[in-house]
Amino acid sequence: MKRNIGIKRVYDRPHAGDGKRILVDRLWPRGLRKEEARVDYWAKDVSPSTELRKWYGHDPAKWEEFKGRYFAELDREGEAVERLRRELAGGPASFVYASMEPEINNAEALKLYLEGPAKTSP
Repeated sequence: MKRNIGIKRVYDRPHAGDGKRILVDRLWPRGLRKEEARVDYWAKDVSPSTELRKWYGHDPAKWEEFKGRYFAELDREGEAVERLRRELAGGPASFVYASMEPEINNAEALKLYLEGPAKTSP
């Protein structure tokens, strides 16, 4: 299901058009005060595991495998994913992330996951 989800670095200046700002990193962004970040919801529990994040290291050659491993983690976090879906239900939102990589990051992967075929509970 397509949603109105933007993606931007958490260090970029917040704008009204961002909608709800959802931080999708497990760790709080280095050197950024909460007031500056203006994060409405911190979705720690749907961010990649520490092990996966360290393995990936934003290596473009690992992007496809990263997505597969991350999607498998998300499949196991059904309750947290549903909580995120409820956060997104109110209108436009932006996934904010700390990585310097603008295209192959966990925010992009999470958006792809949510836009993919609906998951059914076992």
